[in-house]
Amino acid sequence: MSMLIFLGIVAIVLIYGISLYNNLVSVKNVVAKAWANIDVLLKQRHDELPKLVEVCKQYKQFEQSTLQKVIEARSQVQSAGNRQDIDALGQAEGLLRAGLGSIFALAEAYPELKANENFMQLQNRISTLENGIADRREFYNDAVNINNVQIEVFPANFISKMFGFVEKPLLVFSTNEKADVDMKQLFN
Repeated sequence: MSMLIFLGIVAIVLIYGISLYNNLVSVKNVVAKAWANIDVLLKQRHDELPKLVEVCKQYKQFEQSTLQKVIEARSQVQSAGNRQDIDALGQAEGLLRAGLGSIFALAEAYPELKANENFMQLQNRISTLENGIADRREFYNDAVNINNVQIEVFPANFISKMFGFVEKPLLVFSTNEKADVDMKQLFN
């Protein structure tokens, strides 16, 4: 009788351990999926930005330094995304958003550009992508938070250590990246 009780307890512990392991695997995959979703939108934006820059270049007097900043930031975002370097991605994203803000603000001074149908379509498309990226960042951070909590709680922390589940970094932006945009500076 005591052997049956012992085997029953072992079976319950084993089933519980398997359940915890499967939950950790599920959460880890949700984080990976969330990152992949961000990556898809970053790729779409990456593909749209050269079109926007090219439309702006058609207006010779349009500020070349602003266009160059956007091109460089685009490259940094792609590089950080490929490396899955969360810190570098946050910095590059801040530079790219500032550059896009400058382009859109400067477009106000160029009525012909602002009236250009291609420019307006690209501006709307990029704005939509920016909103999508922001939503995906939030989903990614939620998934990372769940992952990090799950690998730290008792008794899942034993299984997470045993099988090498690790904490993932949150997408965090610097104070400068979260500050209000200085519109006067954009127009100067």
